[in-house]
Amino acid sequence: MLQSFRFLKMFRTYVTSSMLLIAATVLALVIANTSMSAMYFEFWNQTVSLSVGDFNLFSHGGHTMTILDLINDFFMAIFFLSVGLEIKREILVGELSSPRNAMLPLIGACGGMLIPVLVFWLCAPADADAMRGLATPMATDIAFSLGVLSIFGKRVPLALKVFLATLAVADDLGGIIVIATCYTAHLDAAYLLYAGVMLLLLIIGNIKGIRSKMFYLTIGLALWYAVLNSGIHATIAGVALAFCIPATIKSSVLKSVEQIRECVASFPQQTITGKHSNARILTHRQVDMLKQIETASDHVISPLQDMEDNLHTPVSFMIIPVFAFANAGISFQGMGFDNLFSGVGLAVILGLVLGKFLGVFSFSWLAIRTKLVRLPKGSSWKAFASVCMLSGIGFTVALFIAGLAYDPRQHALLLADAKLGILAGSIMSALISVVMLHLFLPKDTK
Repeated sequence: MLQSFRFLKMFRTYVTSSMLLIAATVLALVIANTSMSAMYFEFWNQTVSLSVGDFNLFSHGGHTMTILDLINDFFMAIFFLSVGLEIKREILVGELSSPRNAMLPLIGACGGMLIPVLVFWLCAPADADAMRGLATPMATDIAFSLGVLSIFGKRVPLALKVFLATLAVADDLGGIIVIATCYTAHLDAAYLLYAGVMLLLLIIGNIKGIRSKMFYLTIGLALWYAVLNSGIHATIAGVALAFCIPATIKSSVLKSVEQIRECVASFPQQTITGKHSNARILTHRQVDMLKQIETASDHVISPLQDMEDNLHTPVSFMIIPVFAFANAGISFQGMGFDNLFSGVGLAVILGLVLGKFLGVFSFSWLAIRTKLVRLPKGSSWKAFASVCMLSGIGFTVALFIAGLAYDPRQHALLLADAKLGILAGSIMSALISVVMLHLFLPKDTK
């Protein structure tokens, strides 16, 4: 019951976030194709620094970061910190903790990563520059896909929602591995050593039971800077930090709850009221008792869960929409249908619409038919196929990987084609899945 409640709370957050994400994307596309386009693109290229003497935290390879770099390298590291915390929680106590529950979405995710890459490889121009975007159609956007699924409300069995969310989390994990292994620049041994030392400190802190979030965030910031300058993409620091955050609690839940009950039961009711105003303040005893309640609560909330809860809102409602607004702006000037239905654009579209569906559905079908796993509870094959179609909505991580694959300074046209393909492929997958879900989900009896 608690697992279902937590999932439904997360589901509602992603649904709301997806609406904001759509608005940010549409706004970026509109501005990029109006008289404000020059101002829009110039703004993201403004430099930003945080300096103390000669040291600039926001610098990379001796160059000051732009606002776009800051969003893609720093704020997206926070996004991947949130993703890493979610993955760790799922591995420890969630859907990924049970091999039986995790097997179907993991198998589906494997197909959903392999087949789109194969489709892209078959359809993209056979040159090295175009092939850099091979991994672009791999990922599923959890906010967008769950947002589309929410349209059908209670008609969607909970097991299908959990399958899609877990599939998207597994996709994110695959995307993280790809970013770490395939989009690494020339490595700097000194900064790699610094990063290793920071990571070791985080691991030791976890082992020693240090629970201070400030400890992990401070060393995590140093880890981010070292990774940024090491040649490995900086977002990997966010994932590494996430897996070092402790998931243990300090004291017994029952003991802490009993302590909180005692404080509440004996809490003085009378406050201090101003003689000449309506101001009301607490007594010292009331403040002390509230601090005891706060401490007792902190002891039974693990740093992992606390940090995940604290990050979820800013990541969902600030970082992801800002990332979309900064990266989704595509100028259609000089573009035609040949950009959409040829080259990299077509490869991305087919990878998302065809590759993701075939990969997720075929691998899942094989696993179910061989009795390794079972079809999600309350679902038919047609409804399951409809949800598999939703996996073709690849937006946030797909745009991120495209930005890594095609440097805008060297491959601006390829990047524009890839972004256009991501937008078109995601919209097509969403529309097809909406039609399928409408036809194949159980009818609402109300």
